Amino acid sequence: MSEVVKDGRRHGVMGLTDALGYRLPLAGVVSILHRISGVLMFVLLPFILYLLDTSLASDMGFYKIRNLTSGVFAKLVILVLVWAYLHHFCAGIRHLIMDLHYGLDKHTARKSAASVLAASLTLAALVGLKLFGVF
Repeated sequence: MSEVVKDGRRHGVMGLTDALGYRLPLAGVVSILHRISGVLMFVLLPFILYLLDTSLASDMGFYKIRNLTSGVFAKLVILVLVWAYLHHFCAGIRHLIMDLHYGLDKHTARKSAASVLAASLTLAALVGLKLFGVF
């Protein structure tokens, strides 16, 4: 790796340990979560389609999937997927609005990032309450 020391500062390739030292703004965190949620949904899509196909194939398949998803761990996995979808959807709307050149200034971008995070977590919490039978 090429590393040059000039004026007391290191110059060269930045490593993972260097990157972990930076504090991202809220808009950066929301953007990274948008990417992670998209990858999560893409990777788990074959599994979700298998579950859907099995549940729609017959009554026995439906009851099999219902029993499989009745446990706490399965419900937590479903809740993570629901959050991934909701966050990806809300952040996608934010990015579309920003593509129209609205909300690009620092203050508005921070407020929209906070609202995306708040909306996705609130909606996921409501779905989680319903999923775990609170109401």
